Amino acid sequence: MRRGLRISLVTLTGAALTLGASACGGKKATTGGDAGDGKKTVKVGLAYDIGGRGDKSFNDAAYAGLQRVKSTLNLEVKDIEATKGESDNDKVQRLELLAKSGYNPVIAVGFAYAGPLGKVAKNHPNTKFAIVDDSSVTGPNVTNLVFAEEQGSFLVGAAAALKSKTGKIGFIGGVDTPLIKKFEAGYTAGAKHAKPDIKIDVKYISRGTDFSGFSDPAKGKTVAEGQYDGGADVIYHAAGLSGVGLFQAAAAKQKYAIGVDSDQYQTAEAAQKPLIITSMLKRVDTAVFDFVKAAGEGTAKSGPITFDLKNDGVGYSTANAAEIKDVQAKLDEYKQQIISGAITVPTK
Repeated sequence: MRRGLRISLVTLTGAALTLGASACGGKKATTGGDAGDGKKTVKVGLAYDIGGRGDKSFNDAAYAGLQRVKSTLNLEVKDIEATKGESDNDKVQRLELLAKSGYNPVIAVGFAYAGPLGKVAKNHPNTKFAIVDDSSVTGPNVTNLVFAEEQGSFLVGAAAALKSKTGKIGFIGGVDTPLIKKFEAGYTAGAKHAKPDIKIDVKYISRGTDFSGFSDPAKGKTVAEGQYDGGADVIYHAAGLSGVGLFQAAAAKQKYAIGVDSDQYQTAEAAQKPLIITSMLKRVDTAVFDFVKAAGEGTAKSGPITFDLKNDGVGYSTANAAEIKDVQAKLDEYKQQIISGAITVPTK
């Protein structure tokens, strides 16, 4: 992608942040001057999804994107976490705080911000907003960063089926939302394509408006243990921070696991690493990188931008070479067939 560049990153938290009032309402939000090195300073606001920074998955991928903006920009970053059980009004206040304090652009991480962002973006027409995982919010100052999760999940589903010795694999979803159903659909399709007689045990940690399934490692571990005990020997999760529980169960049971969003082999504990075959890579970092860079250069466009296998917006990790190398050629074959259209991956 973009290499050989330097970064200047300042993270402001708590009392270190001085909130300005120069960018309220319809007034143009400032992106600052420079830090004496000729680089433009851009104030970026980042509103996290449930699980927050440190989830080693979805939210961390978003923050990693900021760290890759290394070209002509100095970054002044304010990142704020969501809380369990919060209301849409809490999200509105979070986004309003960032916009009114002069942060421009502002990035909402996760589809749960769709309603709140729709309200806030109208109040701040000169602030550039982006939302990850939602295409329903529209506006001249809103960019939708969306992904073909089903395509990457197809590949790791094929890997799970090909690596399984018992003929049974598992899927753990954090919450049964349409988005997570895309992960399930792709995973199931990939597994069935690679091994038509494979059995798939699908479980969700929470349902409906209960979003705790994305931030409950203990429940994630309990669900995974049940699936392993039921005969599954490979489990893929799309459950955010709850996926930590899957890896704990995998280490305890000495069975395989598959990560999501980030390359979770890289951040797993030593005892877990050998058992994480691969991770479905959802390049939230690339999406955030591209958007912030474009916003800083004044070229950010509104509307949806889709990241898929064709533009390397999704994929699978190969860090655990000892476990993935025997199926990698087959996965790459499937990847090319999806890109060419020979394989159509379902989203439901």
